[in-house]
Amino acid sequence: MRVVIAGGHGKIALRLERMLAERDDAPVGLIRDPAQAGDLRSAGAEPVLCDLERAGVDEVAEIVLGAGAVVFAAGAGPGSGAARKNTVDRGASVLLADAAEHAGVPRFIQISTMGGGSPRRPGTGESWSAYITAKAAAEEDLRARELSWTILRPGRLTDEPGSGLVTLADPPLPYGEVSRDDVAAVIAALIDRPETRHRTLELIGGGVPIDQAVRLLVFR
Repeated sequence: MRVVIAGGHGKIALRLERMLAERDDAPVGLIRDPAQAGDLRSAGAEPVLCDLERAGVDEVAEIVLGAGAVVFAAGAGPGSGAARKNTVDRGASVLLADAAEHAGVPRFIQISTMGGGSPRRPGTGESWSAYITAKAAAEEDLRARELSWTILRPGRLTDEPGSGLVTLADPPLPYGEVSRDDVAAVIAALIDRPETRHRTLELIGGGVPIDQAVRLLVFR
């Protein structure tokens, strides 16, 4: 399956690309910086230059045409201001969803964050508030679409090796940590499970093997 990943050089995206390539899928990573192309090729992905803050729907639709799934893994990053959080964390997600609809892509996975559907907590800074606001708006946009979407909200991300054991459920879950390895593995499993469409799921470390955790969602 051809899988197009926005934010193709991100920490979760590179892990996901390796996993997909190892199982003989065809990952495609969207990047803005051509210097990142070698890292994607090393992960087994095809790099495609595309700036989702500047591209139009037709350009992105042409890229995703023929894909079995798209994954929104892009983000403005912790050093960005409120304006870029809006144009990337919200705007780029909306653009990718528009393109997926135009191209008839059957599956859309959006990486959000725990707290994405909650109001701003007292004491949080302006940057975090802008991030949560953008993620919430991106989620809301996606829920209004007929795409076969799934929204995944991981907890605090770590670079610890994945355990393959998680807690994956409808919100709310208690706030917790989860490794990027395990987030990527959950996304790879969700791509193959269109039965999880139109679900918003939260993810933290836990005690259930990933394949089993995804199967349990299907039969609930």
